[in-house]
Amino acid sequence: MTNTESAKNTESAQNTELVQSISIDQLTGLLQSLGYRVTSSEQNGQTQLLSATQGIGFALRFGNPAPQAGRYLDYTLSCALRVQGDLPENLVPQWNITKRFARLARQGDFLVLEMDVIVAGGVSDAYLRANTELWDHLLQQFLLFLRTVAAQPGASDAPAAPAGVQDAADAQVDAPQENHEDSAAQAA
Repeated sequence: MTNTESAKNTESAQNTELVQSISIDQLTGLLQSLGYRVTSSEQNGQTQLLSATQGIGFALRFGNPAPQAGRYLDYTLSCALRVQGDLPENLVPQWNITKRFARLARQGDFLVLEMDVIVAGGVSDAYLRANTELWDHLLQQFLLFLRTVAAQPGASDAPAAPAGVQDAADAQVDAPQENHEDSAAQAA
Protein backbone atom coordinates (compact mmCIF):
# COMPACT_ATOMS: atom_id res chain seq x y z
CA MET A 1 0.00 0.00 0.00
CA THR A 2 1.36 3.41 -0.93
CA ASN A 3 1.46 6.44 1.35
CA THR A 4 -1.27 8.08 -0.74
CA GLU A 5 -3.57 5.05 -0.36
CA SER A 6 -2.86 4.90 3.38
CA ALA A 7 -3.67 8.61 3.76
CA LYS A 8 -6.94 8.16 1.82
CA ASN A 9 -7.92 5.20 4.03
CA THR A 10 -7.15 7.19 7.19
CA GLU A 11 -9.15 10.18 5.89
CA SER A 12 -12.05 7.90 4.93
CA ALA A 13 -12.06 6.34 8.41
CA GLN A 14 -12.12 9.80 10.00
CA ASN A 15 -15.01 10.88 7.77
CA THR A 16 -17.06 7.84 8.78
CA GLU A 17 -16.37 8.18 12.52
CA LEU A 18 -19.74 8.29 14.21
CA VAL A 19 -20.77 11.09 16.53
CA GLN A 20 -22.13 9.43 19.69
CA SER A 21 -22.98 12.67 21.51
CA ILE A 22 -22.67 16.36 20.75
CA SER A 23 -21.48 19.43 22.61
CA ILE A 24 -22.69 23.01 22.41
CA ASP A 25 -19.40 24.02 20.78
CA GLN A 26 -19.66 21.26 18.15
CA LEU A 27 -23.18 22.28 17.19
CA THR A 28 -22.22 25.95 17.11
CA GLY A 29 -19.35 25.06 14.76
CA LEU A 30 -21.63 22.97 12.56
CA LEU A 31 -24.16 25.78 12.17
CA GLN A 32 -21.42 28.33 11.49
CA SER A 33 -19.82 26.07 8.89
CA LEU A 34 -23.19 26.06 7.09
CA GLY A 35 -23.30 29.87 7.08
CA TYR A 36 -25.53 30.54 10.09
CA ARG A 37 -24.76 33.17 12.68
CA VAL A 38 -25.23 31.70 16.13
CA THR A 39 -25.55 33.16 19.59
CA SER A 40 -25.68 31.30 22.86
CA SER A 41 -28.36 32.11 25.43
CA GLU A 42 -29.57 30.76 28.76
CA GLN A 43 -33.20 29.96 29.43
CA ASN A 44 -34.30 28.38 32.71
CA GLY A 45 -30.69 27.42 33.47
CA GLN A 46 -30.26 25.64 30.13
CA THR A 47 -28.01 26.80 27.32
CA GLN A 48 -29.66 27.17 23.94
CA LEU A 49 -28.40 28.36 20.58
CA LEU A 50 -30.26 31.06 18.65
CA SER A 51 -30.06 31.57 14.90
CA ALA A 52 -32.23 32.54 11.94
CA THR A 53 -32.97 31.59 8.37
CA GLN A 54 -34.96 33.53 5.80
CA GLY A 55 -35.48 36.21 8.45
CA ILE A 56 -37.19 33.80 10.85
CA GLY A 57 -35.52 33.14 14.18
CA PHE A 58 -35.19 29.69 15.66
CA ALA A 59 -33.73 28.09 18.76
CA LEU A 60 -31.75 24.92 19.24
CA ARG A 61 -32.40 23.35 22.63
CA PHE A 62 -30.39 20.46 23.99
CA GLY A 63 -32.16 17.38 25.31
CA ASN A 64 -30.89 14.35 27.16
CA PRO A 65 -27.42 14.69 28.67
CA ALA A 66 -24.79 12.13 27.64
CA PRO A 67 -22.68 10.38 30.29
CA GLN A 68 -19.83 12.79 29.43
CA ALA A 69 -20.19 16.24 30.99
CA GLY A 70 -21.29 18.99 28.57
CA ARG A 71 -22.46 16.56 25.87
CA TYR A 72 -25.96 15.63 24.72
CA LEU A 73 -27.70 12.71 23.02
CA ASP A 74 -30.29 14.80 21.18
CA TYR A 75 -31.49 18.32 20.49
CA THR A 76 -34.60 20.08 19.22
CA LEU A 77 -34.81 22.79 16.57
CA SER A 78 -37.72 25.08 17.40
CA CYS A 79 -39.41 28.09 15.80
CA ALA A 80 -42.18 29.89 17.68
CA LEU A 81 -44.29 32.46 15.86
CA ARG A 82 -46.76 34.71 17.66
CA VAL A 83 -50.26 34.50 16.21
CA GLN A 84 -52.05 37.75 15.49
CA GLY A 85 -55.70 37.10 14.75
CA ASP A 86 -57.62 33.87 14.38
CA LEU A 87 -56.33 30.75 12.68
CA PRO A 88 -58.35 28.07 10.94
CA GLU A 89 -59.04 25.22 13.38
CA ASN A 90 -57.58 22.65 11.00
CA LEU A 91 -54.26 24.49 10.48
CA VAL A 92 -52.16 22.45 12.93
CA PRO A 93 -53.60 19.04 11.99
CA GLN A 94 -53.32 19.91 8.28
CA TRP A 95 -49.57 20.58 8.64
CA ASN A 96 -48.97 17.49 10.79
CA ILE A 97 -50.85 15.21 8.38
CA THR A 98 -49.22 16.52 5.21
CA LYS A 99 -45.63 17.13 6.39
CA ARG A 100 -43.00 14.84 7.80
CA PHE A 101 -40.03 15.35 10.11
CA ALA A 102 -41.28 18.47 11.97
CA ARG A 103 -44.41 18.79 14.10
CA LEU A 104 -46.56 21.86 14.56
CA ALA A 105 -48.38 22.76 17.78
CA ARG A 106 -50.41 25.67 19.07
CA GLN A 107 -49.15 26.87 22.45
CA GLY A 108 -51.18 29.82 23.69
CA ASP A 109 -50.55 32.74 21.31
CA PHE A 110 -47.80 30.87 19.47
CA LEU A 111 -47.50 28.41 16.62
CA VAL A 112 -44.47 26.24 17.40
CA LEU A 113 -42.69 24.18 14.75
CA GLU A 114 -40.22 21.65 16.19
CA MET A 115 -37.90 18.98 14.84
CA ASP A 116 -35.91 16.54 16.99
CA VAL A 117 -32.44 15.38 16.00
CA ILE A 118 -31.20 12.23 17.72
CA VAL A 119 -27.47 11.61 18.03
CA ALA A 120 -27.65 8.62 20.42
CA GLY A 121 -26.43 5.41 18.87
CA GLY A 122 -24.02 7.20 16.56
CA VAL A 123 -24.56 9.38 13.51
CA SER A 124 -22.26 10.84 10.87
CA ASP A 125 -21.35 14.49 10.45
CA ALA A 126 -23.20 14.33 7.11
CA TYR A 127 -26.37 13.28 8.97
CA LEU A 128 -26.14 16.33 11.24
CA ARG A 129 -25.58 18.61 8.24
CA ALA A 130 -28.49 17.05 6.35
CA ASN A 131 -30.82 17.56 9.32
CA THR A 132 -29.83 21.23 9.51
CA GLU A 133 -30.51 21.65 5.79
CA LEU A 134 -33.81 19.80 6.19
CA TRP A 135 -34.79 22.18 9.01
CA ASP A 136 -34.03 25.18 6.78
CA HIS A 137 -36.19 23.68 4.04
CA LEU A 138 -39.04 22.91 6.46
CA LEU A 139 -39.06 26.50 7.73
CA GLN A 140 -39.40 27.71 4.13
CA GLN A 141 -42.27 25.26 3.59
CA PHE A 142 -43.86 26.42 6.86
CA LEU A 143 -43.91 30.06 5.73
CA LEU A 144 -45.34 29.06 2.36
CA PHE A 145 -47.95 26.93 4.14
CA LEU A 146 -49.02 29.91 6.29
CA ARG A 147 -49.22 32.20 3.24
CA THR A 148 -51.31 29.61 1.39
CA VAL A 149 -53.70 29.22 4.32
CA ALA A 150 -54.03 33.01 4.63
CA ALA A 151 -54.81 33.31 0.90
CA GLN A 152 -57.66 30.77 1.01
CA PRO A 153 -61.22 32.11 0.72
CA GLY A 154 -62.73 32.85 4.11
CA ALA A 155 -59.34 33.19 5.76
CA SER A 156 -59.49 36.97 6.11
CA ASP A 157 -58.79 36.72 9.84
CA ALA A 158 -55.90 34.31 9.37
CA PRO A 159 -52.43 35.79 9.50
CA ALA A 160 -50.49 36.37 6.33
CA ALA A 161 -47.05 35.08 7.19
CA PRO A 162 -44.65 36.53 7.90
CA ALA A 163 -46.55 39.85 8.21
CA GLY A 164 -49.32 38.28 10.33
CA VAL A 165 -47.02 36.37 12.61
CA GLN A 166 -44.26 37.73 14.74
CA ASP A 167 -41.03 35.92 15.40
CA ALA A 168 -41.13 34.98 19.06
CA ALA A 169 -37.36 35.01 19.59
CA ASP A 170 -36.43 37.98 21.74
CA ALA A 171 -32.76 37.86 20.76
CA GLN A 172 -31.54 39.82 17.77
CA VAL A 173 -29.93 37.24 15.51
CA ASP A 174 -28.92 37.96 11.93
CA ALA A 175 -30.05 35.77 9.06
CA PRO A 176 -27.59 33.20 7.71
CA GLN A 177 -24.70 34.46 5.67
CA GLU A 178 -25.68 32.47 2.61
CA ASN A 179 -28.84 31.18 0.95
CA HIS A 180 -29.51 27.55 1.91
CA GLU A 181 -32.40 27.02 -0.49
CA ASP A 182 -30.56 24.84 -3.03
CA SER A 183 -28.83 22.56 -0.52
CA ALA A 184 -31.95 22.30 1.64
CA ALA A 185 -34.09 21.22 -1.30
CA GLN A 186 -31.64 18.40 -1.98
CA ALA A 187 -31.88 17.21 1.62
CA ALA A 188 -35.68 16.93 1.62
